[in-house]
Amino acid sequence: MTSIYDFTAKSLAGEDVSLKNFQGKVLLIVNTASACGFTPQYKGLEALQQAYGARGFSVLGFPCNQFGRQEPGNAEQIKEFCAANYSVSFPMFDKIDVNGSSAHPLYQYLKDEKSGLLGSSIKWNFTKFLVDRSGKVVARHAPTTTPESLKRDIEALL
Repeated sequence: MTSIYDFTAKSLAGEDVSLKNFQGKVLLIVNTASACGFTPQYKGLEALQQAYGARGFSVLGFPCNQFGRQEPGNAEQIKEFCAANYSVSFPMFDKIDVNGSSAHPLYQYLKDEKSGLLGSSIKWNFTKFLVDRSGKVVARHAPTTTPESLKRDIEALL
């Protein structure tokens, strides 16, 4: 049986990162973009990372340019944007597709585990998947769901 820990993804630095590195942690996996109406959610995501990181929590950010071409930058530009504007300290990965035939295998898995209200496809940037310490995808949240509103759910899993 496949689990979240069977996947790898490239970091913004171009290194392969095994999700096994996050085994035992509560994860919030988010497809991000730098030029989206929801981009200010980076602030809330970083606040969650700061509040709960020491307790075994991590946000994982996956830039995606599939929605309105709102993530046009390369890895270095994305890294600089996140650092300069939101002091992002959580792991950010290389730009991926989340839908279609070239969707990253991790996102295929996430969508298979938790379908959205209107089907499995990701509808926009900042869709959030909450994963428990055992690697089970326990919830999927719409882009309109603010990071701050997830505190109770995260605390329940920590």
